[in-house]
Amino acid sequence: MNTATRLNTATRPTTVARRCVAAALGVLLLLAGCTSGDEDTTPPPVPPTGAPLPSLPPYPEDTHPFGAHWDWNRYDEFLPYLRKLSGSATYHEISWCSIEPTAGQQDWTALDQIAQRSRELGIALNIKIRTEMCWATGGTPEYLRGTANKTESTMPLDMAAYQRFVGDVVRRYAPYGVRQYAIENEVNAPQYWRGTPEEFVTLVTAAAEAVHAADPTAVVVDSGISSVAYGFGVVDRLVRAGRDDEAITAYNAYFQRRIGTRGRKIPQVDTIETLRTALADETNSRNVAFLAATEQLIDDGVVQLRQVHYYEHFDGVPALLDYLSAENPSDVPIEAWEVGQFWRDGDGDDTSRAEEVVKVSTMLLAGGVRQVMWLPLGYNPNNRAGSEVRYGLLEPDGTEREAGRMFESLAVAARGATVSPVDQDGLTGVAFQRGEESTLVVWSTEVNDAVRVSPVPSLQTGAAGADLAPAGAEVTVSDRPMLLRAAGSPGSILADVD
Repeated sequence: MNTATRLNTATRPTTVARRCVAAALGVLLLLAGCTSGDEDTTPPPVPPTGAPLPSLPPYPEDTHPFGAHWDWNRYDEFLPYLRKLSGSATYHEISWCSIEPTAGQQDWTALDQIAQRSRELGIALNIKIRTEMCWATGGTPEYLRGTANKTESTMPLDMAAYQRFVGDVVRRYAPYGVRQYAIENEVNAPQYWRGTPEEFVTLVTAAAEAVHAADPTAVVVDSGISSVAYGFGVVDRLVRAGRDDEAITAYNAYFQRRIGTRGRKIPQVDTIETLRTALADETNSRNVAFLAATEQLIDDGVVQLRQVHYYEHFDGVPALLDYLSAENPSDVPIEAWEVGQFWRDGDGDDTSRAEEVVKVSTMLLAGGVRQVMWLPLGYNPNNRAGSEVRYGLLEPDGTEREAGRMFESLAVAARGATVSPVDQDGLTGVAFQRGEESTLVVWSTEVNDAVRVSPVPSLQTGAAGADLAPAGAEVTVSDRPMLLRAAGSPGSILADVD
């Protein structure tokens, strides 16, 4: 499969078809349009892989698409590296209950500091607005997370009061340059959202009204459905289209590091019957239902930007991009606010894990995703799992890892550049062109099959994160990411490939 699939929506399934599928699976969402008169048992059309979209517009001169998410309590330790990411974007999650723990008594101190520091760093701040549970929502939380005892969210008791709070957030942080506001986080997970999909649609619709009333230029973002939920969306779509073998292949590529980590929810799959059983699991059905609700909001124009979360092996990226090409309107941009590396008890060495960071990040960008934010920036040694399940670019004290150096090299190459995919003669990756110079991040698609590139004038080469050196002779590109930089277009650099 072409790892540089561009997003295209010419034959994407209709919203009605998607809603009916959610209901047919026995999921929680029951939306208008699934009446007997509208039902259609014909599988929805599935677009072919590789349908191209025009390249993303160039990034402004002082910006680039490689950002991160970090623990602000370790700001001082991370500061030297954060300065290197100037021009990128990040996000911070807040809640109504934490900002306003008592009705009418708001405390913005912590968020003001974060907004100010983000502006000083030259890093665009996005804000996620959650309700959590307190006087404003009623109810007793079932989930408490972290030292701050964060809770799941649920519907406000007074929607007008909620809209006033959302408006307060937007008006306060517009002067700091905040323009993108996500409503809730990973609502497919019960520990983040107690309500139904229908209630979530109601909440986002109300929040969007308040956001745009406070700042007509602001952008409303969906909650960011979880990485696992997107995986089930990928395979559900293929099963519905009758592409059983592709569904099984996509499942095993996407979930290769998840299989068995959640028991029967993510089982080993080698038959379509096993896969259908997994899709029918209550948790996985909920995942598909909330993904459908999110896409209803996108289709209806309530949400103007899709937020993707991805923590899987790079082998799963093509299937994700294929899904997005079918489900996302062409005029709705996509940003990956959470990209990471889930690997319970991972045994990869620093170099191999760093090279995966490069592959996943650049494959998403080559596929039309305009922002990639790595999470976590720095490994937290005090996490609940007790091990580094999600790989950080930095050590806990802020020391740069090889992954951090490689990620920084991507930011340098992408700043102010035009992005285009590379898929030529066994090479895959991404190209950044800025003025008369291009930098390519490429690797061979076959582990044991190197690709030879004849040097062109001014060509410099080297591993991601390393100093580049003049290429005096033929360049051999293996399955390890390599940077190629020279004057000219990406096509001219790859004019002679064997």
